[in-house]
Amino acid sequence: MSGPGGPLPVVLAGARGHGRWHLENIRRLQDEGLVRLAGVCELTPLTEEELDGFHGPGTPGGPGAPGAPGAPPEQSADLGALLDSTGAAVAVICTPIHTHTDLALTAAARGVHLLLEKPPAPSYAEFRRMADGVAAAGVVCQIGFQSLGSHAVPAVRELIEQGAIGRVDGIGGAGAWARPESYYRRAPWAGRRRLDGADVVDGVLTNPLAHAVATALALGGATRAEDVAGIETELLRANDIESDDTSCVRVTTTGGRRITVAATLCAERPDEPYVLVHGTGGRITFWYKQDRVLLQRAGHGPQESVHGRTDLLENLVEHLRGRAALLVAPDTTGAFMKVVEAVRQAPEPLALPAGAWYPDAGGNRRIVPGADGLVAAAADTLALYSELGASWAVRKEVST
Repeated sequence: MSGPGGPLPVVLAGARGHGRWHLENIRRLQDEGLVRLAGVCELTPLTEEELDGFHGPGTPGGPGAPGAPGAPPEQSADLGALLDSTGAAVAVICTPIHTHTDLALTAAARGVHLLLEKPPAPSYAEFRRMADGVAAAGVVCQIGFQSLGSHAVPAVRELIEQGAIGRVDGIGGAGAWARPESYYRRAPWAGRRRLDGADVVDGVLTNPLAHAVATALALGGATRAEDVAGIETELLRANDIESDDTSCVRVTTTGGRRITVAATLCAERPDEPYVLVHGTGGRITFWYKQDRVLLQRAGHGPQESVHGRTDLLENLVEHLRGRAALLVAPDTTGAFMKVVEAVRQAPEPLALPAGAWYPDAGGNRRIVPGADGLVAAAADTLALYSELGASWAVRKEVST
């Protein structure tokens, strides 16, 4: 363990796929002296090339025992053993969704703080087991909704509180993305609702465009589980998968506000996802991946602003040093987990009928004509696909 004020030793569980982003981020923070990569938990060890920049000075691998300052990171497929041998202070967990809870509790039992990738769990019961276990262990857990580290979030909240757009009527969210069919073959759990009897719930709203849901809930003032009064879902799929790829959800908050998020991975023209705040005197659009905000209101010209962003691992380190408040504690994702639970409990996603989708020119992905417009219309009107007249959206499941 590093001394007070020194770089915090970090273990990364899951360093490939999206985990590569975390590996690069740890490299950046290591260069800044905030952390050091003490270990990597992977079924197949990373290569020298993948670990470039993480070796100590001198000969390849550097001096010292594995996991020690100046040494190469130790590697193991056993997270518990790796945490014990490295003395890690923080574990970054970026593993398959259905492994999150057990791995988080493995770290918590050793007093290791956490950055847990989203979605935090595949069911509300697993989420509570994780969150309650982490709290009982007395460790800090940050949930990896990077968009909630955007400085635009408090800026938009301030505009709302100031009455810049009048009374807020509702929140819309839109995500029109494209994913090739190979996306669902990248891992055994991809595109699955369950695997070997365990919940996975890898749908468009709960994983790839989960940020749209979480950000819309945050701007709508509904972050905790108790803020949710009801949830309606419409889950559909164009791809030959178990889960959904073209879906929408409408959350009714305990304060009576409606929050509708629509998303697809079968867009004709993929674009930046956004959250739209509807007010009686205007609207605010937040492109959360770009940290960009557009304010439109009666009697004023449009005002656009771009904001900074606080990295969530850096925020966790600063919080542990007593220099910052934690941005995304587990309980502030309880409302999002209620959406995950509603998706989990909903009937199996409806396969789109023949003629409702077509393959792209290369045969690499499936496209749903009109999906882009429906996604945008749902965010604009807070209506569900079936209410917008989509012929293939024929049912609405309600969870309370």
